[in-house]
Parts: sequence; C-alpha cells; structure tokens
Amino acid sequence: MGFLSRLFRFLLGSNEPRAPRPRRRRPVTFTPPPSAPSPPPPTPRSPAPDLDPGDFAPMSRAEILRAKAPSASSTALGWTRFDRIPPAGDAHNELVDRAMVSHGFITPEELVEIHEVGREMDEVRPAHHSRAARAHAAAQASARARKEERERVKAEKQAAAREKRERRAQEVAERKRTEIDFLGRGVSKGLADRRANVEKLEANGLKILATAKDLADVLGLTIPRLRWLAFHQEAARVTHYVRFTVPKKRGGTRELAAPMPRLAEVQHAILTGILAGLPLEEPAHGFVPGRSTVTNATPHVGASVVVNFDLKDFFPSVTFPRVRGLFQSLGYSPAVATIFALLTTECPRREVEYAGQRYHVATGPRALPQGACTSPALSNLIARGLDRRLAGLAAKLGWTYTRYADDITLSTKDADAVSLGRLMARVRHTAEDEGFTVNEKKTRVLRRNASQRVTGIVVNDRPNVPRKTVRRLRAILHRARFEGLDAQNRDGLPHFRAWLLGMIAYVSMVNPDRGRELRDAYRRVESR
Repeated sequence: MGFLSRLFRFLLGSNEPRAPRPRRRRPVTFTPPPSAPSPPPPTPRSPAPDLDPGDFAPMSRAEILRAKAPSASSTALGWTRFDRIPPAGDAHNELVDRAMVSHGFITPEELVEIHEVGREMDEVRPAHHSRAARAHAAAQASARARKEERERVKAEKQAAAREKRERRAQEVAERKRTEIDFLGRGVSKGLADRRANVEKLEANGLKILATAKDLADVLGLTIPRLRWLAFHQEAARVTHYVRFTVPKKRGGTRELAAPMPRLAEVQHAILTGILAGLPLEEPAHGFVPGRSTVTNATPHVGASVVVNFDLKDFFPSVTFPRVRGLFQSLGYSPAVATIFALLTTECPRREVEYAGQRYHVATGPRALPQGACTSPALSNLIARGLDRRLAGLAAKLGWTYTRYADDITLSTKDADAVSLGRLMARVRHTAEDEGFTVNEKKTRVLRRNASQRVTGIVVNDRPNVPRKTVRRLRAILHRARFEGLDAQNRDGLPHFRAWLLGMIAYVSMVNPDRGRELRDAYRRVESR
C-alpha cells in the first residue's frame, strides 16, 4: 500500500507525504474450506521482458530541468487509457519512470516488476477486448441504424409535408381560379354556402346560379375580375365609383356615385337579365317602364284630401344585408346573393390623406348608391312589403295609395272617412317596420281649397303642370319673338334650348293640349 500511495500522489502532482490511514482490524474466523476439486494448474508465464533496473536510473538535475521546460511535444504527451499499465519502451513512460525513481517514490526493481505485470495483463486482455470490441461495434451499428432510421423517417415526413404544402398551394390556386371564399371583412359570411333553391329560381324564370363560377360565366368575367369588382375595403386607394354632388331643388346638395365603365356593364347585365323581369306591386310607379309621375298622380285627381309622405334617405336605407336577402329570397345561393349584393352596393366615402397616400375611407355601411342603374329596381323590390301593407291599409280605410320612389301619396274623396292623425301614425309605423323612416318635415296635408300636388303635378281637377311653370314658358316664348331665344337665358343655363324643349315635352306629357300650344309657339320663334 505504501508503494501505491506514493504512486498515486505522484500522479496527482503532490509530493507531500500523507498521514497513514488507520487500518481496521477485522475479526479472524476460521471456516473450513468446502470440499472442492483441486484448482487447475497455473498457466505458465511468458518469459519476462528484457528489462534492466539500470534502465530506470535516477535523473540528473540537468535532465530534470530539461524535462520541466515546455516543448512543442509536451502538450501531446499523456496517457490516453487508464485501464492498462503503460509499456516501458515508450519515451514518455521512460521519463515518468525515471522521474518517480528520482523523487524516491519507487525503486528500479519495483518498476521492472510493474512493467512485467503490465505485460502479462496485455497478454490476457485480447480475448476480453475482442468481446468488448464486438459489443462496442454492435452498439455502434445499432446506434447508426437507429440514426439512419430516424433520418429516413424524418426525410419521409419532410417529403410528405412538402408534398402536402405543394398540394395545398395547388388547391388554393385552383380555388382562387374557380371559387371566391373571401371578399372583405364583414361581408364574406355566406360565400361558403353554395346551395341554391332551384324551385324558386325556376318559378321566377331565372337561371340557376349556385357558385361564383356560374355567376362569372353568366356575366362573361373571370373569377379574378369578378373578385376585383366585388371586393369590399374600408379604406381603398381606388374605388369603382366617381363621386360628385348636385344641388337639391330646395337647397343643399346631393351626393351621386356613378359606377366606372366595367362595373356599369356588370350592373346593366344584372338589371336587364334579372331585375327588370321581376314583378312589382301595382302602387309602385317610380322607375317602372310604362309608368311616370303622371300615372302616379292620376289616381288622386279630384280627391278631397291628399296626404304626401317622404321617405328619408331612401336609397341609403336599402343596405347590403337587405339586398343580399332579396337575392337569396329569389332562390340564389348565399354565395351568389352575397356577390350580387356587393356588385350593387357601395359605402359612402370620404377622401383622406395618410402617410403621403390618398385613401377613400368608408363613413357608413354599404347601401344602394345614387347613380347605379340597379338601385331604382332594387329599391322597388325591397319596398314590395311596404307597398302591400300600405295598399291594404288604404283599401281598408277607403283611401288610394301610390308610391313614386321615396314619395308616398294617399288620398280620399271622403274627408271624414278616418282620422288623419290615426292614418299618418299607421303609415309611419308601417314604414319603420319595413326598414324605412318617414321625414316628418316633408309631410303635407293638402285639401281642395289649395293646390293639391302629387310628384309635382296638380291634381285638383285634372293632371296639370303648376300654373307658375306654364306662365314662365309662355313669357320666354313671347319675348323670344322680339329678342331671340338666346336673350331669354337669364339664368345662364349651359344648354338653354335643350332645357326649353325638355320643359315643353314635360308639359305635353301632363297636359297634351297645353303642350301643343307651347310647341307651336316654339316653332314660330324658330321660323323667325
């Protein structure tokens, strides 16, 4: 134990002697050996190596100093294995052995014995090492196999994920080419539902349209172009409408939104292909072929009481959800109805500047724009419920009901038939139930002792143009005989002659006899 402790202290770099550890005495007991077969004879040793204790002579002081000096090979010296005794022929081992002898840790004879033991250990090691090497090789092979399996599974998963991404991209591209799934926030709810009511469509005499592809084919558009025309944005750099204002007859301005040519073509196709063929209620006279303000005013001629109502913000009251519901009630699928509603509605917008760019920002919900050719027809279809209810109310109370766009007129020849207050309240509540609002400021009650006008036409005794308008036209034509027509343009109208002819045509429509007189007077002026 003294030799080994000195050896360990040298290897650990400590030259200080350690205090001897007290040895624990164990009780000695005698146990007779069991009867066993005699051990096999020991294996003969190999001849001892040719080692001489003189080879491990102590180092001189000069050699010790030279060994302590750093060298290029000093960092590479070191035992790489700790399970065997280093052989004696190695230069590094020889240096260590002589250093231990020089410090008195071991004698040359003991070193010879140690190296002889190490040689014998190396002789019996190969069998053990071969088994360990095979086990190590098997473990390495298993680890490599598991690693290769993981790499294979990883590569398969990556290939499957890549194939899935590519397939997904192809599906998305195909769906974008053939379907529309999103058209803006808040308006795309029904685009996934492509179930059409075939029975309703056939009953209304309409084509069966269930998908965006069906609609695009009917309109002669591609899916990307249809998506571009119908897409909704709260803040847009470019819109499909040109906005401008015109003065109102009684003061103020009215904002109009005229669609751009591409959208106008689509709206005209919707009007002629779908809306124009749908039936309307009998009291509706505005924007109906074959009807006019004259047909709207004629049923009220000779009434004792005429009551005029005005629906406030008539077109803006017909919002996007109502238009979508209308198309869906005709039998179209929610997807097609949503696209139809987006093509025929628009938000009121205000132009603002942000970060050096100009945007058209929505200031209200989507509704029928004043300027689109589809807005009048859609408003009449939306107001069918209002027309049915008010017509039924008027018939029940003995009144007559007509509507020209947002102008509602009720009249009766029996002034005592019903209380006017009750009638006006019923009309107001019915309009609110149908999604409209009566403008109280424009409500008028006209009796026989005053000029009773319905949509600008006097109906006291017969349909006629207001006397003031006729007198003005007569005065213009009379003075034109002496001063010429151009001199009568006191209001600076840009197309005075066209305006004059238009007014004469309007008088002829309401009162043909009086219109004929004005037309003859105009011809006499032109002949001069």
